[in-house]
Amino acid sequence: MTTATSVTTAQLLFNNVSEQQNSTVPLTWDSLHQINVLGTVLAITGNVLISISLNIQKYTHVRLLCQESPAPYYRSKLWWCGIFLMGMGELGNFAAYGFAPATLVAPLGCVSVIASAAISVLFLKEKMRSSDILGGSLAVLGTYLLVTFAINVQQEITAAKIHKYIVSWPFLVYLGLEFILFITFLYLFKKRGMKHIVVLLLMSSLLASLTVISVKAVSGMITSSMKGQLQFQYPVFYVMVVIMVASCIFQVQFLNQAMKLYNATEVVPINFVFFTTSAIIAGVIFYQEFHGAALLNIFMFLFGCILSFLGVFLIARNREKRTAEIPYIDLGTIPKESNTERIQPDLSHINSYGTVQDGERNHDSRGEDAK
Repeated sequence: MTTATSVTTAQLLFNNVSEQQNSTVPLTWDSLHQINVLGTVLAITGNVLISISLNIQKYTHVRLLCQESPAPYYRSKLWWCGIFLMGMGELGNFAAYGFAPATLVAPLGCVSVIASAAISVLFLKEKMRSSDILGGSLAVLGTYLLVTFAINVQQEITAAKIHKYIVSWPFLVYLGLEFILFITFLYLFKKRGMKHIVVLLLMSSLLASLTVISVKAVSGMITSSMKGQLQFQYPVFYVMVVIMVASCIFQVQFLNQAMKLYNATEVVPINFVFFTTSAIIAGVIFYQEFHGAALLNIFMFLFGCILSFLGVFLIARNREKRTAEIPYIDLGTIPKESNTERIQPDLSHINSYGTVQDGERNHDSRGEDAK
């Protein structure tokens, strides 16, 4: 009798745990904290691996340029090592979305900027600036606030829940507004030739919101399948996979277009701010990750995001400066002239740059005498 009662009690407890795990409210704060820590560790590790990968690839290119007859970079084992680390880092970021909220994983991208700045100083012997120290300190403080005041909401991602979120009216309104904005910016870019950095990166960030939603959905459903709740038989899983791949491809295209037209020191901080903002909005609207959160947590979390944004701007500011291949004199605005002309020097007489040659002086004097 006692054994039967114990078995029944255990079954009831197991059912209660399963129901609470499938809801948006966790069973205990400790279990939620452990899950968030796992997602945070995966995101930070992934971003550090990505920054190491980028510096290894840059070091490979620099080393090849120093050789008399450099081989193609894709034949370098060191370059392939960087590619492998980048793949591992992206895999870590992908897995992090399956354990931690999207509003926490996306802002942790600032770790990549911090690590890249530190590694470039140690590994590539770049100069440490005061703005790097200040920006890194602010970014570290912002990261600490993000992790400490992360929204304590964890939910089991299933196909049924994703389908429910897709047909919810807040997401449909958000998707409609996003579609209108994207079409407007695309028209300005294609038809009006407006290639401003804000236009390009806003289109990329609008697609990034779909990327975050789909990546978390796919990662979450894979995590649920690994726990025993198979999700691969539902069509919504494959729909999210298609959205994830397509949005990533077009997002990278607009980002590369911005990198071609503008300096990396401009693209990196602006893209980080736009991407993080769109990811947070997507997490709040689609996955309702701020639902039931305390006002203090929301305020401190957003304050941590602002500190991270400011830190990234300080680290990336004036890191690279473009210099012209041929020197020139910029006269500025010339009176009664519609265009500003740039006077190129005679490179054969570089020592007399900015002076008048003897032949030109004699020719000008003869012209004055004729007058």
